[in-house]
Amino acid sequence: QVQLVESGGGSVQAGGSLRLSCAASGFSYYSSRCMAWFRQAPGEEREGVAAIDRAGSTTYADSVKGRFTISKDNAKQTLDLEMNSLKPEDTAMYYCAASSLKFDRCRVVPIPGQYTYWGQGTQVTVSS
Repeated sequence: QVQLVESGGGSVQAGGSLRLSCAASGFSYYSSRCMAWFRQAPGEEREGVAAIDRAGSTTYADSVKGRFTISKDNAKQTLDLEMNSLKPEDTAMYYCAASSLKFDRCRVVPIPGQYTYWGQGTQVTVSS
């Protein structure tokens, strides 16, 4: 059974930092999958934040470029999101997602429909 479990969310003041982690289990060929972070604020649609492909190439939404860094450890099957210079508009539930093995268009800002497996989310709240 495949599973994605996020951790590391919390409450910070604007300008602060958080590091989110996602632990994957049960995946075959984890290293070959596109991995991504999404977020969803109350009343808003889920939006892609960042993606990383099998070679480690990364793509970011314009809203987080230069502030967030996505990384993964294939041996540990983990996915991280380092978030710096946080803003109140970054407040959302953050989700880790993995693609199917057939999907290879990782080098675009991720779209929810492109990803097959999802975690339950971790809440990030940024106060002004």
